[in-house]
Amino acid sequence: MDQGSEMGSISIPDVPLKSSNRRMPVLGLGTAASPFSGSETTKLAILEAMKLGYRHFDTATLYQTEQPLGDAIAEALSTGIIKSRDELFIASKLWCSDAHRELVVPALQKSLENLQLEYIDLYVIHWPVSSKPGSYEFPIKKEDFLPMDFKSVWEAMEECQNLGYTKAIGVSNFSCKKLGDILATAKIPPAANQVEMNPLWQQNKLREFCKAKDIQLAAYAPLGARGTIWGSNRVMECEVLKEIAEAKGKTVAQVLI
Repeated sequence: MDQGSEMGSISIPDVPLKSSNRRMPVLGLGTAASPFSGSETTKLAILEAMKLGYRHFDTATLYQTEQPLGDAIAEALSTGIIKSRDELFIASKLWCSDAHRELVVPALQKSLENLQLEYIDLYVIHWPVSSKPGSYEFPIKKEDFLPMDFKSVWEAMEECQNLGYTKAIGVSNFSCKKLGDILATAKIPPAANQVEMNPLWQQNKLREFCKAKDIQLAAYAPLGARGTIWGSNRVMECEVLKEIAEAKGKTVAQVLI
C-alpha cells in the first residue's frame, strides 16, 4: 500500500507506523455503533465501503463487529472486490477486562478467530484502565474498575507483535502522562494513539507530544460524537464549519475529514 489506496479516482494517502513495516491509510471506516446495528447490516456496510475504495477498517472486541468484518473480508476475497488480504489494514482493540498480562494474547487470538485472519495490522489497548475479567460492557461498573499494570500489559502487547499476531501495537484514549508510563519501559514503542479529535476538540498538547515521540495520532469521531451516549451535534452544526463548507462547495463532513 506504499502508493496509497484508491477510492474511485481519489488517492487515499497513508502514513508509516513506527516499529512496524505497515503503512496506515489516513481514512478508515469505524465499525462502532450504539446500539449495535446487527451483523448483516454491518457486513453489508463494510462491503459497500470496500467497493468505494476503503481499505482501512477499525473494530474492537467491545463493538461486536469483529465477526461481521471477518465475514465481509472473506466475501470480498471470494467475489474479487479485493484481490488479497494484503490490500487491507485491519485494527482491533483490547478491552479493559482483558487488560491483564495473562489475558492479552488469548484476547487477540480470539479476535483473530472472529476475524478469520492470521494477523491484524494494528492492535491497541482500548482504554488506559483495566476492569474485572470476564465482563464486556460499557459503561464499566464503578466497582469493576482496576488500575492497569502498564508495564506487564504492554509486555504482553509486545509479545503479540513478536508472535506475528499483529504487525503493530498501540493505544487508544491515552494522555501524555499515560503514554509516558508506557514509553518508560517499552521495548517496542506504541505505533499509534487513537483518540477523539475534531476541529472543536483539537488535542493540541497531545498532538505535539505524539509528534515528538513518533507516535501516529489517529482521530475517532472526526465528525463529532452525534448519537453517542457522551456526545452531541455541536461539531456538525458548528456555524463556522458550515460557512467554510459553503465557501468551498463541500459538505461539513467533507471539510471535517
